[in-house]
Amino acid sequence: MAELPSDQVPSVQKTSTASAESIGRGTKPSKDHKKPTAAALKGAIQLGIGYAVGNLSSKPDRDVLMQDFSVVESVFLPSEGSNLTPAHHYPDFRLKTYAPLAFRYFRELFGIKPDDYLYSICNEPLIELCNPGASSSWFYLTSDDEFIIKTVQHKEAEFLQKLLPGYYMNLNQNPRTLLPKFYGLYCIQCGGVTVRVVVMNNVLPRAINMHYKYDLKGSSYKRRASRKERLKSSPTFKDLDFQEMHEGLHFDPDTYSALMKTLQRDCRVLESFKIMDYSLLLGIHISDRKPLSRENRCDSRRGQKVLYSTALESIQGNTKGPEPVADDDTLGGIPAKHKDENLLIFLGIIDILQSYRFIKKVEHSWKALVHDGDTVSVHRPSFYADRFLKFMGSTVFKKIHPLRGASSKRKRSSLYAGKSASQEILSPQREERKEEKKAQSMDNLDGTMYSSSRQPDLLPRVSFKSTGDSEEYLENSEERRASSSTIALDDPLLSLSRSQSESELDVYL
Repeated sequence: MAELPSDQVPSVQKTSTASAESIGRGTKPSKDHKKPTAAALKGAIQLGIGYAVGNLSSKPDRDVLMQDFSVVESVFLPSEGSNLTPAHHYPDFRLKTYAPLAFRYFRELFGIKPDDYLYSICNEPLIELCNPGASSSWFYLTSDDEFIIKTVQHKEAEFLQKLLPGYYMNLNQNPRTLLPKFYGLYCIQCGGVTVRVVVMNNVLPRAINMHYKYDLKGSSYKRRASRKERLKSSPTFKDLDFQEMHEGLHFDPDTYSALMKTLQRDCRVLESFKIMDYSLLLGIHISDRKPLSRENRCDSRRGQKVLYSTALESIQGNTKGPEPVADDDTLGGIPAKHKDENLLIFLGIIDILQSYRFIKKVEHSWKALVHDGDTVSVHRPSFYADRFLKFMGSTVFKKIHPLRGASSKRKRSSLYAGKSASQEILSPQREERKEEKKAQSMDNLDGTMYSSSRQPDLLPRVSFKSTGDSEEYLENSEERRASSSTIALDDPLLSLSRSQSESELDVYL
């Protein structure tokens, strides 16, 4: 591996994609090496990330280039320290930093300042979390609740690095997403043990009590929490458990549309990367049950450091209003309802580093022989995305429909208001028309004898207006015509019909 120039970062080595096969592979443990303890590994992770971020601050800002996604920097940190590395009380270890410039850009895109990033990860000991999934990953949470540090396998780290160019493009187009937000990828080799970790956003804040947690995939095969998991104080349930325990979470129409639009967009991105077997991590807080008092709340999320990190910020609304801010009560949760209970929903897509490689195809084929192929979780990406969206949009999330009675009442009142307004406008014109008709009838009465003598073969017009029924018909027709706002007062069709009726009488006579 070629060393960098001394004016940049001495003692830090870069590897290109040519050596990608060796990325993250640990050295074979020798007899002299003792395996580090969990506390030593956590300390090495914190020290290594702190060194990498601090070292990166000396590099000038510039645009991210294509080759930046494949860069891996390596540095050795002995316990006694060196000219460029600090002394520490952990075993000697080697640190590898994946695509440092690209991840620096991602952190800047989400408004994460280097000092805040270092303070969150390195200031206090990491909190170890239990893993409810089938993987052997470890999870660590920062004390301020902002970041999750997850261990990943070599293939997952390699796959993530290949995803970075497409991930970069997607974040530029749409920073509001429920996909995981990756802030750094590192590898620690200590005492013959290799640990690869990725730093991500935290979906479920500790400051709010999650009464229910779910890991949902949209499949049914073996999608029920184990007996061991159910005995935990805060178990994570699965798809079949949700269908038994909940009848769906109800949102107002705008929130439902924004949530499903975001899920659809994210699933299409994952499908384009040929990713499957991902899950939706769902946390449900029931607002009506003993809310946390401010005295018992931790200082997490106080002064939010990361943009678009809460559930409410991650879904796409149609309105271009001010940015939502997570307050002390909701912490950015999405309001919802279940029966008569008011809820706060926290969610995010997790476990996206599973590509539909050869081994997954073999796994699906084997399971499809024993079980229904459409019910197993491992499936081709397009089918998986469609099944995932269908389950979320019809079973998990539902739209609150407005009451029909209220809407019909509003419609009727608006119609009555419009009709009365049109009648008020046309009433003076109607009175004028009545006066004109009376005057015309008097004139016709005066000239009846002259008209009948000059035209003996025509019926006199006075015969239509002298009867009471005819006058009522004319008045009613005038009222109907005046009450309609879509017909003009001097309607040519009505005058035409009258002339036609008179001509028909002439022919008949």
